[in-house]
Amino acid sequence: MARRELETKIIEYPPYVAITHGVKVAVAPAFHPMQSEPSRDLYMFTYTVTIENIGERAVQLLNRHWIVFSGERQCADVKGEGVIGEQPTLLPGDVYRYTSGTSITEPMGMMWGTYTFQSENGEFLYVEIPKFDLICSGLPEALIN
Repeated sequence: MARRELETKIIEYPPYVAITHGVKVAVAPAFHPMQSEPSRDLYMFTYTVTIENIGERAVQLLNRHWIVFSGERQCADVKGEGVIGEQPTLLPGDVYRYTSGTSITEPMGMMWGTYTFQSENGEFLYVEIPKFDLICSGLPEALIN
């Protein structure tokens, strides 16, 4: 019974925050024990990103660039247009939120990156995605090793 409760619990962490060019990016990662398989070196995480335009001009998110580390080595370098198929425009005061996921092969890792925005006057802005930890917790130590 204790094992079943452990498997269904999602472990959430407080958000990591960065502010660049009037754009606030907060990332809240979560570990998913139920979807993870430590015996196969598979650890599943989601992360919820909240982007807030705290500046004085409209900006549009054009591209993303993520770096993902599993343990101490890079396992992914992801570049693409927008996020989850969208390129949202944020007016001053607007907030945009989405959730995505990743998997790593070690019980600990990290992610960070940049978003490319374009302001209403055509200027390109490179906005920091804060470095955040991917930490496997809530699993018995015997399952991790």
